[in-house]
Amino acid sequence: MPFLFLSPSTQYFNPYVTTGDERYWMNALADEMMPYLHASGITVTRNDPDGSAAQSIRDSNASRQDFHLALHSNAAPQALAGQLRGVDFYYYPTSEAGLRMANILVDNMKTIYPLPDRVQARPSTIIGEIRRTRVPAVLAEIGYHDNVDDANWLTGNLDAVARTLSLGVTEYFGVPFLTPGDEFEAEAAGADGYLRLRSYPEPDAEILAQLPNGTPVTVLGNFDTWYTVRADTLYGFAPHHRHPTRRHAADRGIKAGELAQRSRDG
Repeated sequence: MPFLFLSPSTQYFNPYVTTGDERYWMNALADEMMPYLHASGITVTRNDPDGSAAQSIRDSNASRQDFHLALHSNAAPQALAGQLRGVDFYYYPTSEAGLRMANILVDNMKTIYPLPDRVQARPSTIIGEIRRTRVPAVLAEIGYHDNVDDANWLTGNLDAVARTLSLGVTEYFGVPFLTPGDEFEAEAAGADGYLRLRSYPEPDAEILAQLPNGTPVTVLGNFDTWYTVRADTLYGFAPHHRHPTRRHAADRGIKAGELAQRSRDG
């Protein structure tokens, strides 16, 4: 851990009462979430925006994941069109992990949604993306896209919503929430010839990969005595033992600065 399958809506046929459609805005929201999740050391897989919910489920189940988070917006029944507001987080009733994530997301979303009493966790046995996924799952219905106030709130606060959802994901996984900073290129420099990329900022956490010294990596952020690092398609944590700068990073973890720059320039 942590590996997250992020599944924004593929439903282009659900128009917003303002502008755009559900697929457009949920993918825009996922785009805003990605830097926060990556900076926090979470490896994210996205669904195919041109696919279907069934394809998203298959892709999630076919890959290494620890949680499945689907992003949607809601619409009222025709008789109540435009009249309903609220944010719902659906989970499968027998999934303790799904309920835990839903409750975390509810608590965080209440801090930014203008009607906090209408932010709820709801069980469901009929939604495919929480019923048929191999790993625990939550499907978020973030406002009603047929309601002008909800549509304007979401589209006008994408970064705040993305930050809030990402914070909830990090709380669930137990990793620090880190905001994206200035990325820089570096290279592995472990004391025994390898850098161990770990799933959490802990010395005994799962090793995601052992990178030979000299392997190029991208440093995304820094927490206590750890960097968050991207190595190819993996995101995780690598140790440092001094104050991190481009010129002076850990000689037992990440080696950054001029040497890495020269090696890239050949």
